[in-house]
Amino acid sequence: MATQATAQQHRFSFLQIAITLQTLTIFLQAVSAGLLLTSSYGETLHGVGARVMYGATMLYVLAAVLAWKPGGGSPRPVRHASGFLVLASVQVVLGIAHIPSVHLPLGVLMFGLSVLALARR
Repeated sequence: MATQATAQQHRFSFLQIAITLQTLTIFLQAVSAGLLLTSSYGETLHGVGARVMYGATMLYVLAAVLAWKPGGGSPRPVRHASGFLVLASVQVVLGIAHIPSVHLPLGVLMFGLSVLALARR
């Protein structure tokens, strides 16, 4: 019984770490977007950051599934994490297509939603 409670706490903390990492990477993308406009290395930094942010979003999905399935928790975090993965996918496509009129507001929305998810934990 105590082992199961400890395992549940570890899954919860893994989910919290994943959401924190996702929020941080989205914030760093905003910083690198500013560098994109002002420096020669900004484009490279923003491109690498996009890959890291996408990976952090996939980690969030994995953490949500691990917190839900074995522990019998709510599937709500899985839906939220999956929604973030869809938004991140759209964001990557818009960035590659150079459509900043949608790419930038979507990034702001993603950051706000990620902070909200973090605050709920």
